[in-house]
Amino acid sequence: MKFFLDSAKVDEIAYALDAFDIDGVTTNPRHVQVAGKPFMTVIREIADLVAGTDKTISVEVNPHIMDTAAMIAEARKLAALSPNFVIKLQCVEPAFKAISVLAAEGIRVNCTLIFSAMQALQAMRSGAFYVSPFIGWKETNAEETRSFVEDIVAIRDNYGFGTEVLVAAVRNARQIVDAAVAGADIVTAGLAVYTEGFDHPYTRDGIQKFIGFWDQTRYE
Repeated sequence: MKFFLDSAKVDEIAYALDAFDIDGVTTNPRHVQVAGKPFMTVIREIADLVAGTDKTISVEVNPHIMDTAAMIAEARKLAALSPNFVIKLQCVEPAFKAISVLAAEGIRVNCTLIFSAMQALQAMRSGAFYVSPFIGWKETNAEETRSFVEDIVAIRDNYGFGTEVLVAAVRNARQIVDAAVAGADIVTAGLAVYTEGFDHPYTRDGIQKFIGFWDQTRYE
C-alpha cells in the first residue's frame, strides 16, 4: 500500500518525505487555504519537493467549475506545470466526459469526493487514474466504510480497470488498516494520523522496561 500525505504545508510534506518516504501528496482547497499562500505558489513549491521522482501530487481545479470544457481547460493548464501533477476533479456528471478527454491526452485525473461505489464505477469507466472514496465523512454519519472500499476494489478488479483506489478523508490508524485489508492501493492522511499510528503506548512502555534491564547489565 502507498502512503500519501494529505496536506499543502510545504514543511510538513518535506518532513514526511524524509522521515516516512511518503509516496505522494494530495491537496485540496482547504489545505491550500490553511497553508496561507496563493494557490499557484503552494503547488509550485510542492512540485519542487518531488521533482525528478515518480511521486504524484493531486491538485484540484477551481471547485466553482462545473462545465466540462472549463474543467478540461483548467486541467490542461495545471498539468502543464509539473509532470508529477494528477488533476483532481469532483465526482459530478460533467467531470466524466472531462476525465475521458484528459485521459486520452495522457493527463491523469483523480476523481474525488466519491461517496458511492456507483460513482467510482463511472469514474473508472471514464478513465480516472485515481478514484478517491471518502471514508471519514461517511463514518462521522454512522455509515460503514470497509465494504464500501471493498466493493470499489472488487469492481475495479472484476473489469480490469487501470484505476488505483485512493482512500481519502482518513482520520485514524484503524481506518488505514481497514483500507489495507479491503485491498485499497493508497491511503492519504494528515501527518498527525501517521505519527499517532506509528506510535503505541506498549512500545514506549517496553522501551522503558528494557532500559531498566540494560542499565542493570554489564556491557562487557
